Amino acid sequence: MIVIDTVYQKVLALANKEQRGYITPLEFNLLANQAQELIFEQYFYDLDQMKRRDTDTTSLSDMSELIENKLTEFTNVQTMASGGTYPSNYRTGRIFVSVGTVSYEAKLIGMNEIANYLGSEFHMAGLEKNPIYTKINSNTTDIAVYNHLGLLTTNVSCEVITRPTKAEWGYDVIAEKALYNASRSTNFQLHASEETELVFKILELAGIVINKVGLAQTAAQEDGKKIQYEKQ
Repeated sequence: MIVIDTVYQKVLALANKEQRGYITPLEFNLLANQAQELIFEQYFYDLDQMKRRDTDTTSLSDMSELIENKLTEFTNVQTMASGGTYPSNYRTGRIFVSVGTVSYEAKLIGMNEIANYLGSEFHMAGLEKNPIYTKINSNTTDIAVYNHLGLLTTNVSCEVITRPTKAEWGYDVIAEKALYNASRSTNFQLHASEETELVFKILELAGIVINKVGLAQTAAQEDGKKIQYEKQ
């Protein structure tokens, strides 16, 4: 979590450092959420980039783990309706099958491979601890999940990734000035380590909105330096 007032004060301080403009609370709230979404979306591009690289070094593994840790805040496990319908989500992850008190991760296979498993007693027995699933082209069902009992309609759950909660700098107007009100505010859901990048993203976007090219360029340059440093 990142306290929204801390970010707003830093944004105002940097924007006003050289008299480059004032960012109103309304503008800040709009741009703050856009910046949060951009950072959130970048997680998936970065993870995909890591997976595409041929070399599996410790540094790359650490970077992937770091991103996955940042996504933990947005990830939870939910029950799938009828054993194969995803709950409302932004993205989905692993599929799990519960047998008693134990959950087993299901493996994705192609539709053409299903018959090979279901037609073999040997393979069916192995599905108790190694369930499988395949994608279904249906308006009502997303996947079909199988274990040693056959097609499942219950005891199936999945990882669900949701979008960040909308952040808002709440305030009261006193003597014609907007004063921060914590009880009416919603903090950023991003990991605390993203605070600096969040500030620079908002500055970059704010520079475009208030037509201050220098402000946007400065923020973009600082943002680029931070990203390059982290990927070294």
